[in-house]
Amino acid sequence: MSAAAKIDTTIANTNVVTKYKAAAEVTNSAIRKVISACKEGSKIIDLCKLGDAAIEVGLSTQYTKDKKLSKGISYPTSVSVNNVVCHYAPGGSDSEAEQALKNGDVVRIQLGAHIDGYAAVAGNTVVVGSSAVAPVTGKTADVIAAAHYAAEAIQRLIKPGNKNMAVTDKVQKVVGAFNCKPIENMLCHQQKQNDLDGEKQIILNPTPENRSAFTACEFAPYEVYLIDVFVTTGDGRTKKSELRTSIYKRTGTTYQLKMTSARAALNEISSKFGTFPFTIRSCEDERKTRMGLIECVKMGVVQAFDIQEEKSSEVVAQVTFTALVTPNGVERITQGLAFDNKVIQTDKKIEDAELRQLLETSTKIKKKAAANTSA
Repeated sequence: MSAAAKIDTTIANTNVVTKYKAAAEVTNSAIRKVISACKEGSKIIDLCKLGDAAIEVGLSTQYTKDKKLSKGISYPTSVSVNNVVCHYAPGGSDSEAEQALKNGDVVRIQLGAHIDGYAAVAGNTVVVGSSAVAPVTGKTADVIAAAHYAAEAIQRLIKPGNKNMAVTDKVQKVVGAFNCKPIENMLCHQQKQNDLDGEKQIILNPTPENRSAFTACEFAPYEVYLIDVFVTTGDGRTKKSELRTSIYKRTGTTYQLKMTSARAALNEISSKFGTFPFTIRSCEDERKTRMGLIECVKMGVVQAFDIQEEKSSEVVAQVTFTALVTPNGVERITQGLAFDNKVIQTDKKIEDAELRQLLETSTKIKKKAAANTSA
């Protein structure tokens, strides 16, 4: 190959697929460790540290011969409890970091790894203390089931040739069968190397204004998607939490920062985390980084992942996965806790025949038989 030859960074390249799946192996192992540790008395900050450490250990055994290959956390472990919807990965100085889980808490875990910039992210919902002996019932079971079936529907709908707005509409119907709603304006993104926020998107539960302005697209072979499903028993609207933001990521915006602390923070972010989200706890000096991030966020060179909250009376469930769209179907490469209807016991069902048929459809695509050309 000549130096000028361009390397294929899509999953049409088998080497790229191998890297995605190696990252997924690390992600799947890490999230399962965190899920297993979600027991009464476990502290949120300890669970976040456990997930991040598990990713680092897992990556240390992957691609060991290529010392120049980049490997790291593509999404830091977040542990969001009850009405805290997402992005909660407390810093060491946050007073809420020592919060301990209680039986019955609804916990959403999200984390991810990358190898050579090819990221695999997973997110799942667990109820502390639940089991087949102590099943989840009522609206908590409803919302977890709704998120599960919405994710199953999306996996079947993002096959090549289908349109993104069809996904939006079908998910709304699936979730509605459980008297729930997707979190308003939540986005699923196409993934590319070193980029979790690709051009093509799926919007869930858009406002009328966002629906009319949203860019339509068609799914194509060899694309990768980060599917993010958040479902609530409430009206779909959340608000910014008073909890301190702790997850950020560098954007593609350039700006001549004026403050020394801001330049120092951006240099550390660029060298250690690249374009992937990171937790401020992973920075060398949390206090100084927070100071520097003020200008970075204000000028748009760093994006803040603000923590969102639902009303305390409502329940939220999450399913997040990375999906490979191929000519042969859609493969989900990340998976946390498998859905178990012995543990999640909802009394609601999807009655719509079209939706039931969709969910019974294979995620694979049957190849058409070749025409018989013999005389």
